[in-house]
Amino acid sequence: MRSATKVTGTMAGRGTVRWAAAAVSALTLLAVNACTGSTAKSSPPTSAASAPAAGSVAGFPRSQTLYTSGTAYAPPSNWNPFNIGNMATGTQGLVYEPLFLYDPVHNKYDPWLAASGSWSGSTYTIQVRNGVKWSDGTALTGADVAYSINLARTNKSDPFASNVATVQSASAKGNTVTVKFSSTPGYSEWQDYLWKAPVVPQHIWSKLSAANQITGANKHPVGTGPMLLDTYNSTEVAYKNNPSWWAISQLHLSFKFKYLVDVVNGSNNVELSALTAGQVDWSNNFLPGINELVSGLNGNAGYGFKTYYTKSPYMLSANTVWLEPNTTKAPMSNVNFRKAIAYAINPSQIVSAVYGGITKPANPTGLLPNLNSFINQGVLSKDGYKYNPALAKQYLAKSGYHGQSITIEVPDGWTDWMAGIQVISQDLNAVGIKATPIYPQYPARTSDLTSGKYDLALDNNASADSTPWSYFQRVYNLPIQKQQTAQLNWERYSSPSDWKMVQEAGATPVADTAKLNSLYSQLETDFLKQLPEIPVWYNGAWFQGSTQYWSSYPANGTANENTPVMWYGYLGAMTTVYALASLTPTHK
Repeated sequence: MRSATKVTGTMAGRGTVRWAAAAVSALTLLAVNACTGSTAKSSPPTSAASAPAAGSVAGFPRSQTLYTSGTAYAPPSNWNPFNIGNMATGTQGLVYEPLFLYDPVHNKYDPWLAASGSWSGSTYTIQVRNGVKWSDGTALTGADVAYSINLARTNKSDPFASNVATVQSASAKGNTVTVKFSSTPGYSEWQDYLWKAPVVPQHIWSKLSAANQITGANKHPVGTGPMLLDTYNSTEVAYKNNPSWWAISQLHLSFKFKYLVDVVNGSNNVELSALTAGQVDWSNNFLPGINELVSGLNGNAGYGFKTYYTKSPYMLSANTVWLEPNTTKAPMSNVNFRKAIAYAINPSQIVSAVYGGITKPANPTGLLPNLNSFINQGVLSKDGYKYNPALAKQYLAKSGYHGQSITIEVPDGWTDWMAGIQVISQDLNAVGIKATPIYPQYPARTSDLTSGKYDLALDNNASADSTPWSYFQRVYNLPIQKQQTAQLNWERYSSPSDWKMVQEAGATPVADTAKLNSLYSQLETDFLKQLPEIPVWYNGAWFQGSTQYWSSYPANGTANENTPVMWYGYLGAMTTVYALASLTPTHK
């Protein structure tokens, strides 16, 4: 989820699921076909236990169907919850589910497939929820949960392998799962596992080869979630309600729609046309100018569209867009030069001119708004920066910069970022830094960053998470490799003391808030003094809802203050399932 043309929901923890990295692999695929709402059904829906009809027309009764878009950029073909970046929308969340959900709005965890979880020394005990069944009728038990954990331990291709790096064993007795850790548990990594990783059925997964466990297509998915795979074709995937979903009786949650159809993305213009025509109800696309259509600005009467906020920034913040300096290369290696850049940039101008107010400037620490409670305001007041061209010139003079030209790069076609670095370049040139925007193709840009062959670049792999740990892990991770293939420390900044603090934070129980706040305060202090990254703005969790057929969309200040995003990392990990269950028909 980052740009006008390539949008995903991403989050990552230390070596956890590289959600940003994995999702990007899917986003590099070309968008296929236009986004259209189907109108005729050529064959009856198939059950999840039978073969969904690839190529069938997924046209469903309009009044019973929620059409979504904004996540898929390639034809749906895979329902393996471990095949991150290639799985079809809804695989995690509609079919497979985690142990807990994370609520970023209220910064809390909700028990999900786990009824509870608790630490005792270096042992974590999970009480698996009773009365849950897989969609083939088999009961979910603690053995399935223990198997899923051990799969991550033993299959190193599992995207959650590093989350369980300190797990020594997982065993089940009935619905009680005992997870034993080394003497120094990776608390933060494990906490991420609890709400990000799917639970899979042992009776199916144990029969697969190691490769198919992680990358197999899994075209007949058996999950515990609210929906069943129905049909799919090259442009859309359809799900139908699972009448045996455990949350119907246990949490009194149910979907008012019978079908959910997720449409493969087309261009921005096509997506906006589909939304205005009522062919898409729930859009997670970046749609430039949506603020005018929501508020009726500039003569627009409004289309009954809903966004999470009714005014700027309209969207929840989803990830931090930072200006990434190559700190191994002069003059980016000079801290005074980096500070000159920070003071020279006017994020509010980018938010206004490029985004029309549907994003917001980043906090100088770069931590997302859901982590405000972790930000030391005293540190921020003392060491933070803000737009100040005069100070920028002073720091530039201290840096000894002699006027050599530098480049700022973003991928060609990421139109909002292309416009953003034009504004940034103007700001830098205004204080005496000769900066030129360049637009390599996406693979070339990524190669530049991973190999350290660049000057400055925009990047946004710092995505929403439940603690600051993964954020600082991305900034300070060591050692620095010749090829930084993981989305860690692409700026190549070396601070062993800060990396040691990140590791210490990861090994600190999440309940020890005093110690964690002390560590994070020091990391924030160092970050603001060093500026290894320069946060500029927050990309939005893009969401637009059409009220033509469905209402009660997630919104701030309502009973439905839930994540309004179908992206992987939100649906099935955060509270999007609550948001879907809160939707009501506009016309009853």
